[in-house]
Amino acid sequence: MDRLTFAPTGAAMPPEAPLPMRAQSFRDRPEAGRTLPGWTIGDVAWRLGAFGPAIAITLSLIWGIARWFRSGGFTLGEGVLVFLIGLTFVWVSLSVSAVLMAILRLGLARARRGRVAEPAAPRARQRVALLVPVYNECPWEVAGNIAAMRAELVQERETDHFAFFILSDTRDPQIAGEEVRAACALDQESGIRVHYRRRAENTDKKVGNINDWILRWGADWDAMIVLDADSLMSGSAIRGLADALARDPDAGLIQSFPVLISAETLFGRMQQFATSVYGWLLAEGLALWSRSEGNYWGHNAIIRTRAFADSARLPYLRGRGGRDELILSHDFVEAGMLRRAGWAVRFRPRVGGSFEETPATLIDYVLRDRRWCQGNLQHLRLLRARGFHPISRFHMLQGAFAYLLSPAWFVLLVVWSILLPMGDGTPVNYFSASNPLYPVWPQMSRIDGTWFLIFIYAMLLLPKIAAALMMAATRGVARLYGGPGRFAATTLTEIALAILYAPILMVQQSAAVLRAALGRPNPWAPQRRGACRHGWGTLLRFHWLETILGAVMLAGMATGTLSVWLAPVALSLAAAVPLSRLSGVRVADSALRPLRLDTPLSLREPKVQRRARVERARFRALIETPPAAGIAAE
Repeated sequence: MDRLTFAPTGAAMPPEAPLPMRAQSFRDRPEAGRTLPGWTIGDVAWRLGAFGPAIAITLSLIWGIARWFRSGGFTLGEGVLVFLIGLTFVWVSLSVSAVLMAILRLGLARARRGRVAEPAAPRARQRVALLVPVYNECPWEVAGNIAAMRAELVQERETDHFAFFILSDTRDPQIAGEEVRAACALDQESGIRVHYRRRAENTDKKVGNINDWILRWGADWDAMIVLDADSLMSGSAIRGLADALARDPDAGLIQSFPVLISAETLFGRMQQFATSVYGWLLAEGLALWSRSEGNYWGHNAIIRTRAFADSARLPYLRGRGGRDELILSHDFVEAGMLRRAGWAVRFRPRVGGSFEETPATLIDYVLRDRRWCQGNLQHLRLLRARGFHPISRFHMLQGAFAYLLSPAWFVLLVVWSILLPMGDGTPVNYFSASNPLYPVWPQMSRIDGTWFLIFIYAMLLLPKIAAALMMAATRGVARLYGGPGRFAATTLTEIALAILYAPILMVQQSAAVLRAALGRPNPWAPQRRGACRHGWGTLLRFHWLETILGAVMLAGMATGTLSVWLAPVALSLAAAVPLSRLSGVRVADSALRPLRLDTPLSLREPKVQRRARVERARFRALIETPPAAGIAAE
């Protein structure tokens, strides 16, 4: 074992209770096991409501644009353009369908409001382990979050037995020593037990970390709630997930909807506001059409331990040169494996009190995105694996296209701006001297570039606009954001900032897709979430590609090679470095209120978040105080 600075005299692991994990294969269909009930009329209706309009609208758009082009002669470039428009629009229209379904579902729920719910029947008591995998994370932040969650849990009547497990894969000896001190201090305090284990080898990363716990201690625990280092859940949220699993014998996994909190920078607040206003409606829509075939996001979810051990041990993929390759975005695949074994995977977006943090700057967001991109693109190789449910396959396809859409948008812009000629700027004369009373409409085989740019942004922003209008129309909601005027101004600010940063993210994600296709690794590093600034040299090295592309586009417009309608895209790319610098500026206390991008959770912090801040400060002081003596530990 590695040598640590401080001995884990407390926080010891309980006696081992091994739980074997069955080997799985993607080549063979799993053995016949559980069978879930077939689709109900409601399942069919909600899925038709999600996919039907999205497909119909996309096909109508393709047909209309193809017909428009065909009037002037259909070229290869126009054919490519029509294909790319259809490929990109179907995913946007699916988001719009999800938002509209969520609005319909909420309306139906309001109509049924007031009905008396039946009292919950008694259920068996469960043993639930709260797993916190860590890798070179800030020890006092992890300990502070655990302390806050534990304090919330002990305040309520105990219906289940809980315990925390800090599962460390930390490689840095100093951080490891601090982890031990924090874990010992936590476990010595009264309340729910906190256990600590550090692996000697970081085998298979987070997947191996969780599997190691199951193989050695899993038999003693009915369920496990998987948390990230930055996860924070209220006591009611934790108990709500445990109760939902106990009352649903078909459920193998129940995923909550984590809401972003604690952001203070411009970019962090953008993400936090977007999740608060738009994300929850998309989550409601996702829950409606996914039904029993939901997804897993890797944290803030409860899993039936034996179901996972029996059906979700990930096999390796065959990589380049025949080498075994670890599945990086393991959560989507594990959800699909649970479902193919006959376990339901539920999504409960209304479990309040489920929180996580977000990267503070554009660079930190992109670095995390690169890792996710590499993992999500692996899913394309699993679409033909045996036994997966069609909806599970769609989740994996959708995850891959979340990144493939960026190069598709990029190619779409290139095709439109270079391969297709734009208008020459000649005024159109609608009336002639021979027939002055009746206009003569021109035959157009090209769509004007300005209108096309408006069309692109309208497609991308439509889900946001629909969600914001729904929020504004709901009585009392705007007041939670500081009032109707402030809500409107903040929404417009977020949309404007999203338009500014969208071209930079498009180029970065396109580069990430290319990087993944070439097999270039993206090393994992702990996520930086606090306010921070990157130096100008770092920013220039990171954003040189966008800067050069923007400069080339501006030069092309100056010489008449490119149409000026590309100016918004070109200016954002050329200004990538200052915009990236701006992303890390602290705006939480800005005098310009719309720039604060406040949400109800930033204006009125949840109790568990306030408690976590206090606990983090307490554990930081404890950890940074030199110990009386250093003891080596195995």
